Amino acid sequence: MCLAIPARVTELGENNLATVDILGVTREVSLDLTPQAAVDDFVLIHAGFAIEVVSEEDAQITLDLIKQMPELADDLA
Repeated sequence: MCLAIPARVTELGENNLATVDILGVTREVSLDLTPQAAVDDFVLIHAGFAIEVVSEEDAQITLDLIKQMPELADDLA
């Protein structure tokens, strides 16, 4: 089973890289598959790649579910 985690783009970098925030944890991810992503957009992250731009509402629904499962939230830290 694959799991994609919603994240907010906080900074665009060079070479299609971006910094994202996932529940307070920052990561650098590739925007090769979502070059249209902009700062403050929410993207789904899988294996270091942003694979889809999603609405803030959809992202928040998923993040709320993750927060209900502490073992998943702990794995993000």
